[in-house]
Amino acid sequence: MKSIRVLIADDHAVLRDGIRALLSMYDDIEVVGEAEDGLEAVEQVGRLKPDVVLMDIAMPRLGGLEATLELRQRKSPTRVLVLTQYDSKGYIFTMLKAGAAGYILKKAAGTELVSAIRAVHSGESFLHPAVAKAVVDRYVAEQAREGPESLYEQLSDREKEVLKLLAEGRSNREIAELLTLSAKTVMAHRANIMEKLDIHNRTELVKFAIRVGLVDVRA
Repeated sequence: MKSIRVLIADDHAVLRDGIRALLSMYDDIEVVGEAEDGLEAVEQVGRLKPDVVLMDIAMPRLGGLEATLELRQRKSPTRVLVLTQYDSKGYIFTMLKAGAAGYILKKAAGTELVSAIRAVHSGESFLHPAVAKAVVDRYVAEQAREGPESLYEQLSDREKEVLKLLAEGRSNREIAELLTLSAKTVMAHRANIMEKLDIHNRTELVKFAIRVGLVDVRA
């Protein structure tokens, strides 16, 4: 079986030595190189073509974030697994958005690191349990913010008027007359509404209007 080629990017030599020693215990993992900063990491990835790079965040000359962004810009197939001491949400989401495939803390057990390497190499994502909780919490919060009321507030005042009249069953011509607009302008507003709400038929628009209280179904 072909081994997983790993590059270790960290500015602490002792840590790199420890990781190399740990990974040498596994037949399916091979450490092919080391880098002590982001610039060297990018250069080594281009030259050695590792499957996975263990990327620290805080490094001299070029940090892990900038190195990860550079690898993404170069469309490198090497998967980035962040290995860091930082567990703050800011670092987590910034690195994931930059293109990191996984995020594991240096306090993790050696077996967790090995599992993380294998996971990102196979195309999966890996998040340390403490990190995963932060990601889930943020996802839940974002979903809550993206409820009907939040989407409704993205509409302009005129779009809200058009939506209400559409939900009441008015035709484009009727809406144009009521709002003193051209039919073409009404159609443009309708298209904008559907785009912003990601709703693409009148029935769903009516249901949305009911959910946000624009239409009284008891009437």
